Amino acid sequence: MGHRAGIDIDLDTSERWPSSVHAARRFILEGIAGASAVDEPQAERERISRADEPPVLAVPEPIEPGRFRAIDVSPAESRRATGFGGFLDGTQEVRVTNWCAGIPIVWGTVGAAVLSRVNRRLVAWPRLGPLANKRYYLPFRYVTGMQPELAVHPDVVDTGAADSSGAFPTRHPAALLERAFQAVQRDRERLEQTLAEHWCERESTALYIDGSITMSAAASSPLAVGVIKSHRTLYADGGAFDVVMGLKSGKRTTVFRVKPRSRQSVGSFYVRTRNPAGHDALFGLIRVEISESDDISARADEITRWIINEGSPLAMPDARWDRMSYGISETDEFLRAIS
Repeated sequence: MGHRAGIDIDLDTSERWPSSVHAARRFILEGIAGASAVDEPQAERERISRADEPPVLAVPEPIEPGRFRAIDVSPAESRRATGFGGFLDGTQEVRVTNWCAGIPIVWGTVGAAVLSRVNRRLVAWPRLGPLANKRYYLPFRYVTGMQPELAVHPDVVDTGAADSSGAFPTRHPAALLERAFQAVQRDRERLEQTLAEHWCERESTALYIDGSITMSAAASSPLAVGVIKSHRTLYADGGAFDVVMGLKSGKRTTVFRVKPRSRQSVGSFYVRTRNPAGHDALFGLIRVEISESDDISARADEITRWIINEGSPLAMPDARWDRMSYGISETDEFLRAIS
């Protein structure tokens, strides 16, 4: 059965909608004349899943008074002190199940969930359960022999449509794979945004969100806290570079403004959660996003304390343990268990 945020698809094909990669592969063989099956090796799956932007340095725009600097944050009175009531994470998997005359047919699985804190335990948030989609991504303009019902199925995404400038993708397989990957990523982000916005409307405690909040209406809520663990864009050009790279454990930087094109504006700052001695320059470095407010300095200090306290216990054995909270690690495990 195909699902879109928990809504059943009422079409003939939904009765046999695939639930696994193997079933997805067979389904396409039946639905598209001339398609061939493929089982790409692990190395190829990893290549598809990596569509990183090139690393970029950007100049931070401070919104706290004074120069861009490292700021000491006094430790919380209790090592358990935290204001986070929930943790939000998402997941995605992109697989090429079939090829049709050189055109890739992609099967994407996305999911998102919130674990809420109840009596110091993390449980699935009861107000809105985990969301998931399993969908096909293929360029209609380049695929022939497709059964008509597939073209109108809500869980079959046309990746060959024109972009905002009116340009169509080329037939190059790599370009079509990139289009599919971006579409899967947008689907995952939509599920995450839905959960974040529901939380901010219904709860009174802060939500620790794995990733940026600039794409969501939740960016304007004081309850939404985005935590970014990767740094393809590093807001540290010019004199800010030495400040960010020299940040010591338990300290934060000045709050600066982040406003990507066509997204929400937020306040942001770097925090070093672990001692980087003996490690690379980005060890234990995270970037935090919060809504802009009049008391943003005090708010940044408070959230820094919460994040540092959420680092215990360690998120082992995850390779990103130096930047990951235990709550996000648990949410990630929960998503893997139900996917």
